[in-house]
Amino acid sequence: MAIPAAAGVLVVLLAWLAGPGLLGIGNDVLGAPVQAEVTKPAPCDRADAKETVKFTVAGKAHEGTLDGCGHGQGERVEVAVPDVLPDQGPAVVHAADTSMGASDARRPLGLALLVFACFSGGMFVYLWLSIPLRPRTAS
Repeated sequence: MAIPAAAGVLVVLLAWLAGPGLLGIGNDVLGAPVQAEVTKPAPCDRADAKETVKFTVAGKAHEGTLDGCGHGQGERVEVAVPDVLPDQGPAVVHAADTSMGASDARRPLGLALLVFACFSGGMFVYLWLSIPLRPRTAS
């Protein structure tokens, strides 16, 4: 019983030390959130719908393309603007509330599920090894 328990504790400890990338959780910040106005909405009938938005950063107006659909003309949306904006052409922006790392509750939940999986595996090994081997009786 001690070996499966120690193996489970070791797996959980190594997962904790490996960081959030192990559980598929990234802390990538896509840029600063900025209020933008939709200038060219896109219908949601295509998979690659892109809308055109305009926003202001440091007093200068910029245009960007947003991967999204369903917004109305002139609707205000919050977008994540990259740190470096291009001099020519539109910048690629993302919806600010859908960026990776927006929910910090995923790491503890992932670790709790990992602990439960280690416990379940350890109990399976314990029960498998504790079954006595009984020969079949001849009839």
